[in-house]
Amino acid sequence: MPYIYVPDLREAISAPESRIDKQVLQDDDRTRVILFAFAAGQELAAHTAPFPATLTFLKGQAVVRLGDDEVLAGEGAFAYMPANLLHGIKAETDVVMLLTIAKNR
Repeated sequence: MPYIYVPDLREAISAPESRIDKQVLQDDDRTRVILFAFAAGQELAAHTAPFPATLTFLKGQAVVRLGDDEVLAGEGAFAYMPANLLHGIKAETDVVMLLTIAKNR
């Protein structure tokens, strides 16, 4: 298929009970786009990644660690993360978030 179309990302995935789900929307040698759903209270521990990436919050609220800072991300929040930045996410409510990774190949 030459394109990908999702009419409403907020409705394309639901927060599962007591866990994190993900759906890969696109993946090729240059980019990867993943839709995440976090149940309230779920956490993605702080880690680094070798590629730059963006986070776009579509639903809910989360505390996001970006380097040494913690910010409250609500619906509509956006973050750009350079490669190797320490980052993590803790869902305060059910969260839907879009992760876009730019592969340096």
